[in-house]
Order: sequence, then C-alpha cells, then structure tokens
Amino acid sequence: MVNIAVTGAAGRMGMAITNAVQSNSMIKFVGALEREGSPMVGHDAGEVAGAGHAGVRITDNRDIAFGEADVVIDFTAPESTIKNIEECVHLDKAIVIGTTGLSHHQRDHIKELGAKVRMVMAPNMSVGVNLLFKLVHDAVMKVGHDYDIEIIEAHHRHKKDAPSGTAIRISEVVADALGSNLEDVAVYERRGIIGERQPGEIGIQTIRAGDIVGDHTVILAGPGERIEITHKASSRQNFAVGAVKAALWIVDKANGQYDMQDVLGLKD
Repeated sequence: MVNIAVTGAAGRMGMAITNAVQSNSMIKFVGALEREGSPMVGHDAGEVAGAGHAGVRITDNRDIAFGEADVVIDFTAPESTIKNIEECVHLDKAIVIGTTGLSHHQRDHIKELGAKVRMVMAPNMSVGVNLLFKLVHDAVMKVGHDYDIEIIEAHHRHKKDAPSGTAIRISEVVADALGSNLEDVAVYERRGIIGERQPGEIGIQTIRAGDIVGDHTVILAGPGERIEITHKASSRQNFAVGAVKAALWIVDKANGQYDMQDVLGLKD
C-alpha cells in the first residue's frame, strides 16, 4: 500500500487525482493541501472531489498534508510547486509533478532539487500523449528537414499558460530529432507580411476556447502529402490515472528526476 497526498485538492486536476487515488486499491489517501485562505480548508477532500467521504481534511499546512505520505502528487502553479518540492526534500518524500508554465530559472532550480528527491516530472501524464511523443520523434527522424512541421494545441478558456507544457515538450522532441536548438527555430505567432516560411521552422500555435480538455496535433507537411498525429483528451481523468501510475512507480526508486517515458518504459 502506497500512501499519497494531493496538492491543489480543490482544483480541477486535484479533484480528478483524488478520484483516481480513491478508486485505486493499491493506494491509501492520506493528505490534501490547498492554498492558505482557501474556503475548502477543513472540508473532506473526497467529498469536495465528489469521490465520497475520504476521512482526509484539506489543510493549508504542508507538514500536515505530507506527513504520512510516501508520495505527493502536485498539479498546481510554479511557485507552489517549488515550495512543495522543497518540502518533499526536507521530509524525504517522493513527488510527481504535472505543473506547467515553469520559467527556465524554475526548471533549473527543480533540476538541482531533483538530485535530492525521487521525482517524476512531466508536462502531461497521459499514456496516450507520451506515446505521441515517441511517435512524433520517430516520424521526424524519418522525414527530417524535408517536411514542414507545425504543432497546434487547444485548451479550455481558463488555462493560464501558453503554449501548453505538452506543446512545448512536443516541440522539444521535434527539435531534438532535427538536431536543432528550439529557441532558434520556434515560431509562436504569425501576422502580417511575414514572407516565406523559413527552412527548419517549428510552428507552435495556440487555441483557447470553451471547455476543451486538451488537443494536440503535429502536422508534417511534405511535397504532395501531409501527415497528422493527433491526441485528444476528453477527460482529465486520463492525466490523473497517469499521475497515479507514476506515483506507484517512483516510490521505491533512487533519488533523481524521471519522466513519464521512464515510467512507461518508452525510452530506447
């Protein structure tokens, strides 16, 4: 039995993760964290998530929320995630991170912390999306610079960061397969008289609308044909199930920063 605590317990992903934790017989739900001042502090986390009574009260105190946990699952915001990792280092807890919108400085700091804690960090915990990463890498390795590559992502109107962490990761996979530096070839917006598309560009375009959970499409357009690789999420539950899979995997691993490709055994 693995003891798990959930951060952002009253948020959309926090509630989805709580449901996934509650329904898994290999897990004991032991802690739930929310921001200071949240009206949900003191409420039963299972009832807040619609998962039924869990016997776990939401708290804004990390020591209390993480105290009994083997693994913490964190889908919050960059600043909160940094504090949660630091607390896990202090308490010797493993952590699974799905937070996006991290700055380069924050990523570097997390990399430093990763040597001191067992950590799975990925912009998307979905099994399908991680298969997409693999398929895109293999496809780009085959077509190389002969095909133009565009990435289109769509999410709900409340999402705060753009492009999505998943789209950024896809673009990193593409750049790596092409042997390019992403910062040199990424194009995030096109407007006006921009001239012809430059060789090696990686286009990354963003849509924000309605309640779209998460759609990602990679277009590889060559002479006379077009390949499209698409993943569409219809529910946040697939992210939550992936996060739980990662939590069960990381619990007995050595300190270090891992990703979902490690969890799913997709690395060559």
